[in-house]
Amino acid sequence: MLRRDLPAGVGSGHVIRLAEGRIAPAPDGGILQPPCPWTPEMQPLCYWHDAPVALSLEDRADPAWPDGRDWLGRLPESWFALLSTALQVGAWLRDHRFCGRCGAPAARLDAEFAMHCERCGHRNYPRISPCIITLVTHGESLLLARSPRFAPGRYSTLAGFIEPGESAEEAVRREIFEEVGLTVGRVRYFKSQAWPFPHALMLGYFAEAASRRIRIDGVEISDAAWFSPRRLPQLPPLYSISRALIETHLNEVRVAP
Repeated sequence: MLRRDLPAGVGSGHVIRLAEGRIAPAPDGGILQPPCPWTPEMQPLCYWHDAPVALSLEDRADPAWPDGRDWLGRLPESWFALLSTALQVGAWLRDHRFCGRCGAPAARLDAEFAMHCERCGHRNYPRISPCIITLVTHGESLLLARSPRFAPGRYSTLAGFIEPGESAEEAVRREIFEEVGLTVGRVRYFKSQAWPFPHALMLGYFAEAASRRIRIDGVEISDAAWFSPRRLPQLPPLYSISRALIETHLNEVRVAP
C-alpha cells in the first residue's frame, strides 16, 4: 500500500496536515486531505495506493485535532506505516531547520529526506533511535511493569534505548537488570516496529528469567509484578508491539487473553 519513493516533481496530490504532533482530520474522517495543488513548503512524503502524498507542517494545531496515538487507535492497522512515516518525518523537519554542525539555516532537498547546509556542506537525515522492547517470562508467567507516565492501572513490557557501542541483545540484558534486577537466560528476537514517538525503532524480544525475584529501580519503573496468563492487568493498546509480544506469549501457552 505504501511506496517509499518520494513523489519528487509532483505538483499535486493528497496532503497530511500536521502540527505539534496532531493531524487534521480530512472530510472523510481519515488523515488524507483531498487532492490539491502542493505549495513549495510541503514535503513530498510517499505514495499511498499509488497516489502521491505530501506533508504540510502547520504553525499551530487545532486542539480538536487528534494526536498520533489517538489516530493509531482510530485507523486500521494497515495505515500504521503511513501515519508513522508522517509523524517521524514531521518531527525531523521541525527539529532540524538549522545545521547541527555550524548553526546555519538548512535547506530541504526534495529528492530524498535530507536537510543540507550550504555553508559547511553538512547533510542530516531523519533520526531513527533503536530501542529494545522485551517480554520477560518465567514458565507461563509474564513480567509486566508500570512507568510513572502510564495511564492508571496499565502495565506493559520493558523497553529502553540501545546505548552507543551496544548490541540489541546486550541492551535487552542490561535494561532488564537495571529496571527490575533480573538476570535472563535465553533471549529470542520477535519482530520490529517503527514507533513515531518521536522517532524510535522498537526491536522486540522475548527473554527467559533465571528467577522471579524482582528489584525495581523506582525511577523508570514504579511497579512490576509477575502475572498469570489467566489474570492480567490493563494491557497496552492492540496496535503496539508490546501488546503483540504479550498476545504471542498467550497464544504459545494456549491461554485466551
